[in-house]
Amino acid sequence: MGRQLLLVEDDPDQRRLLERTLTAAGWRVLSAPDGEAGVAAARAHRPDVIVLDVMMPRLNGFQACRQLRADPETRHIPIVMTTAKDQPADEFWGREVGADEYLVKPLDIRQLIEVAIRLTEPK
Repeated sequence: MGRQLLLVEDDPDQRRLLERTLTAAGWRVLSAPDGEAGVAAARAHRPDVIVLDVMMPRLNGFQACRQLRADPETRHIPIVMTTAKDQPADEFWGREVGADEYLVKPLDIRQLIEVAIRLTEPK
């Protein structure tokens, strides 16, 4: 079976669409509805890559990313932040807290898949 991806997205319609699309592309997809659940899922399952929305309840994507990078068990997992926040300062802060990639919504699914593949290829 394919590599495992953790999708952290609070919008249920967006989450279902991405789950179906990523599964069809060969990923094993876990999902979480908010940043707090996403951090817990990352610690429990150690996915190959995390796709992390920025604007979410409980813990936003910046806070969740910071927690994941501070934890020795999850700091190595590549993180792709996704958001409608498209200002240069937003991307700066995404990378500052540890995101490997920062993609602006609406997402280009092919680009997301290409980025996830690149980030999970053996180095």
